Amino acid sequence: MELPNSNSKYNISISTQELIKELKEAEKTLFDLRFKKATRQPFKPHEIKATRKKVARLKTVLRNKFVG
Repeated sequence: MELPNSNSKYNISISTQELIKELKEAEKTLFDLRFKKATRQPFKPHEIKATRKKVARLKTVLRNKFVG
């Protein structure tokens, strides 16, 4: 079951532990990308935006699981 008004590929049937695991991985990836940016290492700038959106989607799905 997809979330209403969402293009998210994360559905409600995924367990909470899996969502938390994915969220931690995404936040680590975001940290690494920001670190690369700060130290002027080569990276793909669009990945920062995509990872931020992924973190937001995961947090939204987790929030909806706890509220609704």
